[in-house]
Amino acid sequence: MKKGFFGALLAGLFCIGTSYAQYKSTLKNETILFNNVDQLLPLTHLDQLHIAVVVPNTGKYSAFTDQLARYGNTAVFDFSKFDEDIKYYNTIIVAGKEDDLDADCLMQLKQAVRNNKKVILCHFYEHERNKKLLSEQPQSDLIELLAPFTESGQQNAAMSIFGGMSITEGDNKTSQVRLQYHAETSSTLHVGKLTKKIDAIAQEAVDKQAAPGLVVMVVKDGQVLVEKSYGYHTYSKNVPTRTSDIFDLASVSKIAGTTPVIMRLTERNIINLDSTMGYYLWQAKYTNKKDIKLRSVMLHEAGFTPFIPFYRHLNPGDVVFSPDNTHQVKLADNSYIRNHYYRDVMWPEMLKSAVKPVGNYVYSDISMYVMKEVAEHQTAIPLQDYVQENFYRPLGMTRAGYLPRERFVKDEIVPTEQDTSFRKTLLEGYVHDQGAAMAGGVAGHAGLFATANDLAIYGQLLLNRGEYGGERYFKSETVDLFTSKQSATSRRGLGFDRWDPDLKKEYPSKLASSSVFGHTGYTGTCIWIDPQHQLIYIFLSNRVHPQVSTKLYDLNIRSRIQDAIYESIDDDKK
Repeated sequence: MKKGFFGALLAGLFCIGTSYAQYKSTLKNETILFNNVDQLLPLTHLDQLHIAVVVPNTGKYSAFTDQLARYGNTAVFDFSKFDEDIKYYNTIIVAGKEDDLDADCLMQLKQAVRNNKKVILCHFYEHERNKKLLSEQPQSDLIELLAPFTESGQQNAAMSIFGGMSITEGDNKTSQVRLQYHAETSSTLHVGKLTKKIDAIAQEAVDKQAAPGLVVMVVKDGQVLVEKSYGYHTYSKNVPTRTSDIFDLASVSKIAGTTPVIMRLTERNIINLDSTMGYYLWQAKYTNKKDIKLRSVMLHEAGFTPFIPFYRHLNPGDVVFSPDNTHQVKLADNSYIRNHYYRDVMWPEMLKSAVKPVGNYVYSDISMYVMKEVAEHQTAIPLQDYVQENFYRPLGMTRAGYLPRERFVKDEIVPTEQDTSFRKTLLEGYVHDQGAAMAGGVAGHAGLFATANDLAIYGQLLLNRGEYGGERYFKSETVDLFTSKQSATSRRGLGFDRWDPDLKKEYPSKLASSSVFGHTGYTGTCIWIDPQHQLIYIFLSNRVHPQVSTKLYDLNIRSRIQDAIYESIDDDKK
């Protein structure tokens, strides 16, 4: 194991290099921080924070409250029932101008401190003469920020609280540790020109019905340069697509759901990639898969069958339209499958399926079914719970997760196929992949839903080689190992897809650099991360609506947008 591991590690380091992400802010931040009690700012351990935001007028302070919500879950209140509203929150962010914050308000803030709450007071000023502390003493128990009462001032103050901007004014300086927004007007790149190119390609996709709607996001050097939505949820044009919309990520689930769990378990020596399926899985011990190493599984070199269409082999009575005692696994609205169908039928069939000689690259969804089983057997925690507790909540990926209809209304989730053959309904917040649906909506290869912003946070974590928001989630060498080329027979990393050295394939795009890693998804999604250029490119669509179509591929929409980004980078160098 040691020789293989360190050989692969050295290959990864050679491929990616040892440089860390470089945050390069081009925005001027006038926010001043006073009395950073316990060095609370920028906020960390977001999964432990219950944040209440209190403002005198939600309309007047929407730039502030909306920006805070980009980083974590927040509840917004006014001052009318301050003490009662904040009772169940441990972190209180209060904002207002001097005439909004009277003596009684300041006394209530001090009471909140006595109630063991962390209190952050953001004082906005309209004139330089009002640029002063509101608390009675400079060294109080209140953390206080001063910022101009403008739209950008509100946004910058909010970003400063979470570390999306560094604070360089005054004695209490901080560093940028999270994504920064609203940089499109000040970036050194020709963002306006780039946006026009993206607009044209995206509109072509919508006009030619490659997808009813889509979202594009571009992050460079830790700054969000482009974040735009196009089209509608469906061709009926009732609901415009929004950047906050939640998409079915399809196979992007492999690298944003299952793979980070395997990365965590590998670096903690809970699993060994050079051990076998038979070592970890009792049910595999007496099958033709018992000697297959997990490394081969992660590389899609285990010889598995590419795809088993389980939904075509259903018996009468396996799926019903209304739940009963024996059918409680929900496939979609008004569609339920027999209890334990995955356990009793699907998983055993995968284990007894034929295998070809190990070592040849054959992309197979069975690979990630296997890795999910390994992870859950080793942690005793369902995959959907493990990723929430260990990654999504602490990172601030507030909308990412499996089974989104359990947490969000369906209008916030972009629908996919009008399924006429299996579930016989429009799929709204239920995974498009049939096998994942039959497994209860949570599978190793599919089932994850997220926004572009969620994926951007995950992408920045990988660009930072395992660190984000002032916390470390992976060792740097773990990220290097999994994301670099690890196969002698394919372009693949461990779980991650990569740039293809066969230039004729132009994959993932003609101009993409050799350092690029990421993944695509069947529903019309992708994320590509480029360490060389400190770049993240995200494309989300529902190209399978109302029926599966190849137009997104035929028009080469995703790759053309990616190339437009590289052209913009090249223009910047001239």
